[in-house]
Amino acid sequence: MKKIIILLFILIHILLISCMQKNGKSIERNDVVIENEQFKLVIGSDAITKSLILKSTNEECLMHGEKIAIFSVTQERPYHNEIKLGHPNKKKTFQADTIYREGNKLIVGFEWIPYKAVFLVKETPAYIGFSLEDFITEGIYPSYLKITPPPATEVCLLQLPVRNRENFGEWLNVSWDNKAAINVLGTDEYAYIDFEKRHGYNILRASAIKDIKFKGTGAALIVSETNKLLDNIAQIEEDFNLPKGVESRRSDLINASYYWTTNINPGNVDLHIKYTLMGGFRAMSIYYPAFEGFGSYDLIGNYEIDKKLYPNGKEDLRKMLDKIKAAGITPGVHLLHSHIGRRSKYVTPVPDYRLNLVRTFNLSENLGSSDSILFVEQNPDGSTMADGCRVLKVGTELISYKNYTTTRPYMFTGCVRGIDNTIINSLPKGHSIGILDVSEFGATSVYIDQRTSLQDEIAEKIVNIYDAGFQFFYFDGSEGVNPPFGINVALAQYKVFKRLNPQPLFAEGAAKTHFSWHMLSGGNAFDVFSPEVLKEETRKWPAEEAPRMRQDFTRINFGWLGYWVPSETTIGTQPDMLEYVTSVAAAWDCPISIHANLRAFEIHPRTPDNMEVVRRWEEVRAKHWLTEDQKKRLQNLEQEHHLLLDEEGRPELVPYEQITDVAGSSKEVRAFIFQRKGEYYVVYWHISDNKKLLLPVKLSDITLYKTLGQEESIITDSNDNTIIPVSDRRYIKINNLTKEEILNIFATAKIIN
Repeated sequence: MKKIIILLFILIHILLISCMQKNGKSIERNDVVIENEQFKLVIGSDAITKSLILKSTNEECLMHGEKIAIFSVTQERPYHNEIKLGHPNKKKTFQADTIYREGNKLIVGFEWIPYKAVFLVKETPAYIGFSLEDFITEGIYPSYLKITPPPATEVCLLQLPVRNRENFGEWLNVSWDNKAAINVLGTDEYAYIDFEKRHGYNILRASAIKDIKFKGTGAALIVSETNKLLDNIAQIEEDFNLPKGVESRRSDLINASYYWTTNINPGNVDLHIKYTLMGGFRAMSIYYPAFEGFGSYDLIGNYEIDKKLYPNGKEDLRKMLDKIKAAGITPGVHLLHSHIGRRSKYVTPVPDYRLNLVRTFNLSENLGSSDSILFVEQNPDGSTMADGCRVLKVGTELISYKNYTTTRPYMFTGCVRGIDNTIINSLPKGHSIGILDVSEFGATSVYIDQRTSLQDEIAEKIVNIYDAGFQFFYFDGSEGVNPPFGINVALAQYKVFKRLNPQPLFAEGAAKTHFSWHMLSGGNAFDVFSPEVLKEETRKWPAEEAPRMRQDFTRINFGWLGYWVPSETTIGTQPDMLEYVTSVAAAWDCPISIHANLRAFEIHPRTPDNMEVVRRWEEVRAKHWLTEDQKKRLQNLEQEHHLLLDEEGRPELVPYEQITDVAGSSKEVRAFIFQRKGEYYVVYWHISDNKKLLLPVKLSDITLYKTLGQEESIITDSNDNTIIPVSDRRYIKINNLTKEEILNIFATAKIIN
């Protein structure tokens, strides 16, 4: 009897284990269970994901009822003979339909197609990794079928139907709220990471692309409490030797604004340092023409230091950077890493074979050295017609075309031979030619074919510049790569980034894809907007992106900000404009950047005031002075704010609004009203001059300050009207008057010399 009881107990225990209930989903004997200390993933034997549980809360993270296989394979057409006969010959994705585990390997079969895939599983406390190891194809295809199996263009490494949460970061590919985060991310630069939006959930997906890399390509799954997400990503970065994106985001310099210059050199570095410190900038970004020479935009790729400005070459550059650092400023470099200038040695006199071509053709007739028409076999329909971009790479020369035909005989017409000082040649019928991938931004550069060694060669040159002493990096022109963009944008960046030693303190870039997250810890900057539209464009672009990038645990740069001197055509850069941009940026823990213009700085009368605005906000950023409540208020884009210094010199944040009608709607004076301690104040200045403002108010009703606590004298005219100076930024406190009365005083004020 005792033996029977023991056997029954064992049997019941086995049944409980093989049929446990977890949130209504049973774990059956043939299910695959993959788990770590933080989460458990259950996959049915049919390869359908059944459950994804965050252990600390016992919460289910998947959308149930959606029968989505965890793996799949995509073919351009069926290759197995019977499948080819039985189905249309078109691109098709085959879902996994069987799965079992052998140690750290998952053996996966797919619907219809006969071969299997082998995935490696790596279970760690921080994440679970998946990578494609191999395919099982032996004996599947007949010997007469001369293909290299498996015929596939894409293999899905992982796909999960993850329920929507409050936030979704499309760059990092993470769904999260204040409790939990679910993240599918690449563990190398070759994984293609994407998501598909569905009703109530997103399918988070990682894939390997045949034309990029199949075997060894990997992705990781993180399911954790949200406050542990970045620690888990940091562990992945450590384990897979990735750029330290988490570490960079935690740096004190990540919210630092920078001073951007394109004309700094040893002769004027002291003046640039002066203005950098005046604005309180903690960093300085140096655009490559500063050391390659003015007008070197179409020479990018040579990376040769201008000996006129730097007689001792790199050593002079190093000394200049040392001087910048000695002033407490962190120097960075701004480069077009994937661009090749059209006057560089890679283009002229013979264009390099590693430049990217967007389309290729075969000559259908011999090409003579004086021919102005190129006959081709393929239809040119859809080829670029943009000015400056109509360029054919034909042997040793570049040829521009005026137009083309879209019926046979196909031809490019109106051709100009040997442009960009390239060598004119003759080529036989059948020779391959192509349309050069010319940058759409000014057509002064062309793009690299990322499948070749050219980006690596350029990266070595960049490293030779960077190690002169630069400490952060801007990857400009990052969109300038060939497809697939979702991989090649980051891959081109990484070919440079991985060579930089030490790793940049932070980096920004003009374009980003998933793997870029580990490098572009500062996200991106925006292009320059004119003073007249600056506030509107700030609301439209950076203020729209910043909260989205917060969902990717990343900040952006609300610059670049231009610097304009007031003239007949523009009001010029004014303190309230800079204050608006930098205050909204601070609302999202983001910095700004400003395009330096020494001449404009010197002649703009309000430069000290403009720089003081930036300096105050930079000090606030550096000290993390803003509270979460203040940041919330600053996120109201319709309410402008002013950071003043109180009577003790301490920062004080106040909402203010522009007095739009000053002295009969004059544009010369800008004034803003605010209230503090129960009294009204006005901060005001002249946009470009030194004049006086006559106010119809008693002398006893106002107090004038250069800064609060430091009164200035005021005079009156014969009618007891008050006359105040209007030049630099000043404050007036107005006693015993309503807001409406103050607005009327300024509306009826007069500007006098």
